[in-house]
Amino acid sequence: MSAPSVTESAVAAAPPTRRRRHGLAGVTGAFWLFVGPFLAGLVIFVYVPIVWSVVLSFSRAQNTVRPGDWVGLQNYLDLLQPGPFLDSLITFTVFAAFIVPLTFALSLGLALLLNGIRFMRAFFRSVFFLPTACSYVVASLIWKLSIFNGVRFGLANKVIGVFGVDNIAWLATTDPPWYWLVIVTVRLWLQIGFYMILFLAGLQRISPELYEAAAVDGARNAWQTFRYITLPQLRATSVAVLLLLLINAYQAFDEFFNLLGNSSFARPPLVYLYYTAQGNQDFGHGTAGAVILALLIMIVTLAQGRIFGFGRAE
Repeated sequence: MSAPSVTESAVAAAPPTRRRRHGLAGVTGAFWLFVGPFLAGLVIFVYVPIVWSVVLSFSRAQNTVRPGDWVGLQNYLDLLQPGPFLDSLITFTVFAAFIVPLTFALSLGLALLLNGIRFMRAFFRSVFFLPTACSYVVASLIWKLSIFNGVRFGLANKVIGVFGVDNIAWLATTDPPWYWLVIVTVRLWLQIGFYMILFLAGLQRISPELYEAAAVDGARNAWQTFRYITLPQLRATSVAVLLLLLINAYQAFDEFFNLLGNSSFARPPLVYLYYTAQGNQDFGHGTAGAVILALLIMIVTLAQGRIFGFGRAE
């Protein structure tokens, strides 16, 4: 008989290959040691309250967090009738239609400017990003007590007084509604820096060779380069920014609560639901409104992602 070949000897000497186990059977104790506490907290503090809120929304839960008499869809029908909750949804749909494109355009413009400069880029990037670290509550109080304070005082009234303009009650719920200027400016100051960083990350992913090829092909000005090179390459980042902006617009609470309180003017849905659930102890209508708001955000987000192709390969 012939001697075994080198290949056969190596195969025979090799240790047997272990089959990779899939599913929970292959999970080690170390996995549960690190993931277990997080998973338990997620279930207890997120999923259980969500399910409990949905159950409460179908019952008459007054002054208690236990399900009361089963009322079916009556809580939802009460909220969707003409009234304060429906008015808040309509108001904030208009607000989202205004603040989302404005924030998008300003953050993209800042990102383009910072990406084009070569002098002190890190400094300017830090300056515009720092407001993101500020609390919405703190920023709202600064806007209310220092910049747009009352009729006689405040930085804004001092500035317009130099030009001979009378003092303005910025937060008074009168006509014209100057409180929108206060709300929009504080919101822009707080969130533009964050989305600017996202756009900067997207801009730095674009290959310089594309701009060189565009120049060779006859791209004559910056607008053509932006339209045909930069903007298409930023499609995934742009869609993600639009989705985040839309969700944040409907979840607005802190600045409105601290600037206007429970005013019927410019009252977001979350402020109305807060006073319904905490002030009136009406958890049935409060949880029903939360479910309606969550479904609305989900539907609009999915529709927007479908239109703009979120998750589709570039």
